[in-house]
Formats: sequence, C-alpha cells, structure tokens
Amino acid sequence: MSERSTKFYLKIKKLLYYFYGEKFFKQLNYDWSKYPSRSFIINKVIKEKDYRSYLEIGCDVNKNYGNIEVEKKIGVDPKTGGTHKMTSDEFFKKNKDNFDIVFIDGLHECEQVDRDIENSLKFLNPRGIILLHDCLPIKIWHQIVPSVYPKWNGDVWKSIVKARTKTHINTYTIIADHGIGVIFREKNRKPLKLDIKNFKKLKYEEYYKNHSEFMNLISVDKFFDILKLYN
Repeated sequence: MSERSTKFYLKIKKLLYYFYGEKFFKQLNYDWSKYPSRSFIINKVIKEKDYRSYLEIGCDVNKNYGNIEVEKKIGVDPKTGGTHKMTSDEFFKKNKDNFDIVFIDGLHECEQVDRDIENSLKFLNPRGIILLHDCLPIKIWHQIVPSVYPKWNGDVWKSIVKARTKTHINTYTIIADHGIGVIFREKNRKPLKLDIKNFKKLKYEEYYKNHSEFMNLISVDKFFDILKLYN
C-alpha cells in the first residue's frame, strides 16, 4: 500500500471512529521533547544497576535497540530489527535465557502487552526490571485499536492499569518519552483498587480523568531514587 493510500485509509478509520466510537476528545499536556529519551533512561539503568543482559521486544528499525550499551542483548521483532525475526510469543516459547532488564515495545494492544509482561516475568533475573514504552497517550487518537493515527501508542496504558492491581508486582509510569512503564518484581506498595474484570473495556475518558492515579506517575528523578533502593 502506498503512503498516500495509507493516509487515506487512516482518515477513513478515524472518521468512522468519530461517528461510532467514544466521544471524548480532550488531551493531556505533555511535550515529550522536553524529557529524556527511553534510550537514555535504559542505558542509565543498566549502568547504575550493573545489569549485564537485556531483552527488547519490538525493535522495529533498531532506533532504540541500536543505542543500548550492555554486555548481552537480544532483540525480537517479526519484521525488521533485533536479532530474532519472530513474534514475542514464539520467542518466549523457545527462550532459555534470563534477563536483568526487559524493554517491551512490541504490538501495542493490551492483550499482547499483558502476555509480554507475564512472559517477561518468567525470564527476569532476581532484582531485574521490566520497562514498557508508549504508556501515556496524550490524545484519544493515539490509543485507538486498531491504529487510526500515524503516531500510535495503542492501549498499552490498559496493561499498566491492570498491572497496578496485582499484588506481586510494583508498577509505576515515568513521565518521559510517551510514558515509560516500570515493573519491579516485589510486593505492590500502592495497589490500585478497581472493581473491573475486563480492563480492555476501560475508556479513554476514564484514563484522562484518573491517569495520575491509574498510571502511578513519577518523574525521571524519582524513578532513579526508587531504583537505588531496589536491591
């Protein structure tokens, strides 16, 4: 499909959503150009915790993966970058290695992100961490599944909300680079109490009005303060 055809197709989907989808169009006020990049944050985590092994899910053209400096790194992508050309589900079925840090940036649909989180936890070294990209969409158009907008965060945020309700993991969202989720494998210090069974049914309006609590927002500096105590 040509670029022109793709843009036309996205416009049609956006128009259909406007008529048949959720009617809430306020947006959050984040200017991501003012915050550190995911590559900077990941490399600083690796250096400060002396991590040796890194897994990235969803490398695309290696924009982030190619900048990560670590002793051992594996990248999984079904189409382009990384070291393993396969889906994350296929990778985890075959994988034998454990990792100090996992960065999830694959298919931005909450059901897939949920599986990526659960599978990553199985192969996470003691005191390792999981990071996730695209957790803070600023517009409703950025989070609609399937994509209707060139810049697509998807509904990763719903997986963060779900993780916040779990007792065996501790989850935050760093205010940087479209939102970077953080999962520590430790007791949840601030469980989110929600009476909901199907997190996919959460609406953008709920996220907009409650995103600070839902996402457990922290600054970059606060994240590294927390990281120092994670031993």
